[in-house]
Amino acid sequence: MHYDIGPRSAAAFERARQLMPGGVNSPARAFGAVGGTPLFIERAEGPYLFDIDGRRYLDYIGSWGPMILGHALPEVIDAIVQAASRGTSYGAPTEAESRLAEQIIEAVPSIEKVRLVNSGTEATMSAIRVARGATGRNKIIKFSGNYHGHVDSLLVAAGSAAATLGVPDSPGVTPGAGGDTIVLSYNDVQGIVDAFAKYGSEIAAVILEPVVGNMGCVPATMEFLKSLREQTTASGAILIFDEVMTGFRLAMGGAQERFGITPDMTTLGKIVGGGMPLGAYGGRADIMNNVLPAGKVYQAGTLAGNPVAVAAGSTTLKILKEDPPYAYLESLGDRLAAGLGKAATDAGIPHTVSHVGSMVTLFFSPDPVQCWADADRCDREAFGRYFWGLIGEGVYLPCSQFEAMFFSRTHTEAMIDQTIAAAGKVLRSLA
Repeated sequence: MHYDIGPRSAAAFERARQLMPGGVNSPARAFGAVGGTPLFIERAEGPYLFDIDGRRYLDYIGSWGPMILGHALPEVIDAIVQAASRGTSYGAPTEAESRLAEQIIEAVPSIEKVRLVNSGTEATMSAIRVARGATGRNKIIKFSGNYHGHVDSLLVAAGSAAATLGVPDSPGVTPGAGGDTIVLSYNDVQGIVDAFAKYGSEIAAVILEPVVGNMGCVPATMEFLKSLREQTTASGAILIFDEVMTGFRLAMGGAQERFGITPDMTTLGKIVGGGMPLGAYGGRADIMNNVLPAGKVYQAGTLAGNPVAVAAGSTTLKILKEDPPYAYLESLGDRLAAGLGKAATDAGIPHTVSHVGSMVTLFFSPDPVQCWADADRCDREAFGRYFWGLIGEGVYLPCSQFEAMFFSRTHTEAMIDQTIAAAGKVLRSLA
């Protein structure tokens, strides 16, 4: 089932393939998991995307998470324009950076000091280095299916595009780069206990997504999170929550506020930049004081704290604090998850639905998904047909079974119901 994309998108992709690897600047955009030619987007507004052939789609990607307030929000655009009119980069400190830092520290329970960077990948890479520098230890623990950016030591058993494209361990990552990375199964409490019993004094940090978005939406169990907190505290290891997706989305203070588990460090991206390239990492002051120039752990960036990105992020966080959308998003998430589940049941499609707040996944598997091994059993071919069917209905999903759906406060109950009806129609065609 393939949508007849417009001629301009088709031509644009042929041109792009001559210029960029695979025709894209990030692999998930190539539609490798669902086949066919990607749509080229001309503009976005509120809950909608518009392709270059003039077609409109109800958007459930939201730029892979940042657009919690909807696309092209006037207040955010005005802040970007005003900042850019004063110059796009200075290479020097600004008061705006401190304002954004104050907003982050106020919102996120674990963060006492913060450093702004340019992306979620930079944030996780830097947090791992700081954790190693602070503890004097080398080993880190990550979990299969958790994606923490394209950092060499973390691109081992990753989710998202790595799994989608069948390259869980990227060529170019040397054995030495991953040699100090211990990979465990997500939500496996005994695996944590065993790893710390064997390597406890060597482990610098544990990094995880408290709600995974890169093998579909998979929340951590409370038992799992509590065990991580207990084991890292007992051994002196640093617990890092990768909240690049969940930060400011599941609550103002992220998943750690929602679950009541406070890590030692947190990485942020996506919403913190309001749709502009910006990330952050932070944590306890005694850990962050190891970062140069306060300490000896090196991390730098020419465009870190970029004034245009800071303006977008600061404005977004201000709106989220003053007019919190979380109860509304929660109700929409409940409605969407229940509706998709009923539609799949009515169509006789084996499935399970997972959601937390405004993150939702319909898995094409009858079994609960709690780890990568569970997610890996999903029917990828059925998802591909489902994806293209919904594109044909004007609904734009993430182009992989292993990416969570996101929606914004500009989505309405009517739009959710429209999506459920479209999904039902497509699912019946697959049965």
